Amino acid sequence: MGETLADDGATLAQLMDMAAAALGGADARRESEALLAAALRIGRATLLAHPGRRIDGEALARVQAWIDRRARGEPLAYLTGEREFWSLPIKVTPAVLVPRPETEELVAHALALGGEGDRALVDLGTGSGCIAIAIAHERPHWRITATDASQAALDVARANARALGLDRIEFLHGDWYAPLAGRRFDLIVSNPPYVAEDDAALDDPALRHEPRSALTPGGDGLAALRHIVDGAPQVLRPGGWIALEHGAGQAREVAALLVARGFTHVRCAPDLAGRERVASASLPSNTTGLP
Repeated sequence: MGETLADDGATLAQLMDMAAAALGGADARRESEALLAAALRIGRATLLAHPGRRIDGEALARVQAWIDRRARGEPLAYLTGEREFWSLPIKVTPAVLVPRPETEELVAHALALGGEGDRALVDLGTGSGCIAIAIAHERPHWRITATDASQAALDVARANARALGLDRIEFLHGDWYAPLAGRRFDLIVSNPPYVAEDDAALDDPALRHEPRSALTPGGDGLAALRHIVDGAPQVLRPGGWIALEHGAGQAREVAALLVARGFTHVRCAPDLAGRERVASASLPSNTTGLP
């Protein structure tokens, strides 16, 4: 940690300074507060109100270990075991991606596309379940199914749904559409892996701790998106909608895939940073001519 602690431990103020120095960056102070509060199981207000409180023993050892792990790039959410998404507490483990704020845009699109009526929705590659859970929380009358090829991810998703009282979500083990034979839905949503295998972003220390298969499908990053778009007409009801998260530079390619597959009302919407991030489209009511 770069500093020797006294035999009788350290104060909260000292630990805060050491954590901020170890983490660095513009958000180091804020992140240090979140890390210490979680590691010590105290509220942020308590942390800030009692800077002279001394920490020692197992609590001190835990704080030191967390600071070291975070400084090596491990996501804070994996240390705390939780990340807020859509104002809901979502449990996370290294088996799933850490939910990102930009993915909330996908949730907002799905809710707007589905409206207030009865709908059947499938979330492909659900991971932690955050998308399906957020939608189920907002639309308790919708019938929601979620699939994932990773059993470990589904275990996390099921636990999240159970903790939030959303046991009605149906979780199915299988790759993309594989568990859905013969079924039809009004909406398809997905945040699939879309990072190109040569993208420098994959060298980020934080991303090295997240499941690589959930980040990149290899190649140009579009393989999963191609597969989802290609299979959508067999799963969507006529007039149904699809909404997909994609990379900030992939809007044109994803829109072209949707048009080529016969979708209409294709649009790409920006995330909070102004980068095109979510593509949506409608399957025509008359699908007789679709390949």
